[in-house]
Amino acid sequence: MKANTTKGEVGSFGEFLEKFNFVQREYPASLLKISSMKTALITGASSGIGRELATCFAQDGTHLVLTARNTQELEKIAVHLKQSYGIQIHLFTCDLASPNGANELYQFCQSQGIHIDYLVNNAGFGDTGLFEQTDWSKNEQMIQLNITSLTHLCRLFIPKMKVAKFGRILNVASTAAFQPGPTMAVYFATKSYVLHLSEALHNELETNGITVTALCPGPTETNFAQAAGFKSDGIFDNKKKFPSAQEVAVFGYKAMQKGKTVAIHGILNYIQANASRFFPRNWVVKITRWMMS
Repeated sequence: MKANTTKGEVGSFGEFLEKFNFVQREYPASLLKISSMKTALITGASSGIGRELATCFAQDGTHLVLTARNTQELEKIAVHLKQSYGIQIHLFTCDLASPNGANELYQFCQSQGIHIDYLVNNAGFGDTGLFEQTDWSKNEQMIQLNITSLTHLCRLFIPKMKVAKFGRILNVASTAAFQPGPTMAVYFATKSYVLHLSEALHNELETNGITVTALCPGPTETNFAQAAGFKSDGIFDNKKKFPSAQEVAVFGYKAMQKGKTVAIHGILNYIQANASRFFPRNWVVKITRWMMS
């Protein structure tokens, strides 16, 4: 039985096929890129490693949700990345050092209908000084940002990643995670928490298509030292050459995409982080105190 098709219909369908084949010939990579675009949420995206990670994702055509406290810097980054890579970017000004910050960020993504494929918990800060002399409100904010909000965001976004059977989480820890840190006791402890949480979650989730990576950089060329109150003649001596934020971000991005559990940047940092396992713990603490001074 022949199909009942008029000459005009055949012509219209033929024109459609011709146009479709032309698009496939001329723009195959673009079509593939559009169909595979995912979305990454990056905290602390206004500067340093967070800003460079945003560029890494944008270069691969990943849409972005960027959050930080500095709206003006976020807007500058968004304009640059949109113009350079043609991706969609949502901005949300938020203070994750406040108790409601993580939930507000999650609700924003829900209200915009955004599914998060990549979660990057980059926001964090440190402080220096003998513990009993430190500002308690600053310690409280540090614990809220470095630990509580990071944990809450993981808990909020993981269930939908499990449904999608895909997810990548990058938690920015530090080489500080591998030993106690006199004169930065709270900061070192928060980063140790991030490392151990990441390792545990990776084990729980890897069979669901989700990986969790703890990025552990050493001293890096960012504004961390200034914000933490380091003196210029200490571990962050101005004369010392440290890796750039871009170097660390690219390293962490590649490790996350490979699904690595722990990514320590730099061979010397790797040796130092692992060497602590072979010395008595009281030695490790004393050596760390000497290095911090």
